[in-house]
Amino acid sequence: MQISVAYAEPDHQEWIEFEAPEGITAEEAVRMSGIQEKFPHLDLSDKKLGVFGKPVKPDQELREGDRVEIYRPLKADPKQSRTCGKRGSSSA
Repeated sequence: MQISVAYAEPDHQEWIEFEAPEGITAEEAVRMSGIQEKFPHLDLSDKKLGVFGKPVKPDQELREGDRVEIYRPLKADPKQSRTCGKRGSSSA
């Protein structure tokens, strides 16, 4: 079945499509994709995975056409960032 694995850093993004066996899990797909060859410093032990923007467990079985995404930790809380940006936007 056809699946893909995506990972992005600020200066480099990869989306790798490949043929995978039926019953493959999200974690197995990441390892099979070869993404770690393009990002040798990528430590999968602390990364969260998702399929089409929805978080999944590493043992989530994939379906035809799924895109596994490897998420980096957030540097800031999105809710806090939005409120901080609004405070300084009013003019006197």
